[in-house]
Amino acid sequence: MESPLPKGNKKLLNAWAFYDWANSVYSLVIASAVFPIFYGALTLVKDEQGNILDDTVTFLGFDFNNDTLISYVTAAAFLMVSILSPLLSGIADYVGNKKIFMKFFCYLGAISCIGLFWFSLEYLWFGLLCYFLALIGFWASLVFYNSYLPDIAFPEQQDRISAKGYSLGYIGSVILLLVCLAMILMHDTFGFEDEGLPTRLSFVLTGVWWIGFSQYTYYYLPKGNKKQKFKRDLLFNGFKELRTIWRKMKDNLALKRYLVAFFVYSMAVQTIMLVATYFGIEELDWGATDATVGLIVSILLIQLVAVLGAFLTSRSSARFGNIPTLMVLNVIWIAICIYAYTITTPYQFYATAAVVGLVMGGIQSLSRSTYSKFIPEGALDTASYFSFYDVSEKIGIVIGMFSYGYVAQVTGSIRYAVLFFILFFIVGLLLLFRVPRKA
Repeated sequence: MESPLPKGNKKLLNAWAFYDWANSVYSLVIASAVFPIFYGALTLVKDEQGNILDDTVTFLGFDFNNDTLISYVTAAAFLMVSILSPLLSGIADYVGNKKIFMKFFCYLGAISCIGLFWFSLEYLWFGLLCYFLALIGFWASLVFYNSYLPDIAFPEQQDRISAKGYSLGYIGSVILLLVCLAMILMHDTFGFEDEGLPTRLSFVLTGVWWIGFSQYTYYYLPKGNKKQKFKRDLLFNGFKELRTIWRKMKDNLALKRYLVAFFVYSMAVQTIMLVATYFGIEELDWGATDATVGLIVSILLIQLVAVLGAFLTSRSSARFGNIPTLMVLNVIWIAICIYAYTITTPYQFYATAAVVGLVMGGIQSLSRSTYSKFIPEGALDTASYFSFYDVSEKIGIVIGMFSYGYVAQVTGSIRYAVLFFILFFIVGLLLLFRVPRKA
């Protein structure tokens, strides 16, 4: 039904923010924690001591390193999102019922998460398709979700309600992850004879949680903007906006140079975050430590420390400036990559995770705010500027994931792939030196 609630209404704002509670379980359970561990256990052949005997997966008649295969699928999904995002942005701006598009991608992603229950090597194509569609559903639904913010909140309300959504997403995703972890570790207590069943049920719970809690959001959200007469240009409006912003950057040297630097180092940052769990599964000697518990603990550690990292980085940038702070963060990332190449024990992994959390939260928050400072003052098309930023970030992930997969496939070790990312941070650091110190 159409929402009778006026713009700025507290109930409407809370309903919008609650979608973060609904969808963030995908980011933690599927993208970061349970699924990567499940995929590693399914695709690796180990001896009784836990040593890897074979990490080869056959797909469509070709043999792949297991990490290479999942990185290629991830890259392909982000490439699709990069193409869809401007198209969907154009639709979101002009169609009369954007809520139906948001629902479609939400249900696509959630149902695909449920489909991961049947992930198996025998029907590998189906499992990878579900993984592919879940990623697209998550990111595409966010295009419409984010576009609602100026519709339902006044400018002075937007920062607060956006932060509330982030907080709800963190709390909700952690709650479900802990439930899933309890089922997996105490499967006997829950009456599961098959040790793998609780893990598969985690995927089902993720999809059900996502669909179920999103209904509160959909009940109160309006359909969208007033419907306008359809024109062919409306579909491609997002691409036209990106082209317009690119042309404007020719007259803004600082913004252009900064975006190039961000594009290079961000592809390394985002890729490392996506593959960190796979690295922990394949490269560490967990010994008597439960690998599932250890990896999930490290993921929670990263998220908690990232909040502190964002705060400390903000203080540092206020004192020393954005660009110098970003340079230091890139240097720290280089050190992390060098150290990660040598780690073999869980405690080394935890220590690395803590440092990663600090610089991850810092570099992500500071990169976006720095970009915002370089946008011309008084610009009316800030949404288009940030659409360009988001698409650049996703294309960077595509290149980063393909690079990671290729190096892992050629060298036979993902340690070399992590080492390879030092190159991106060095180039990013050098490019930051060329950015005028306006931020």
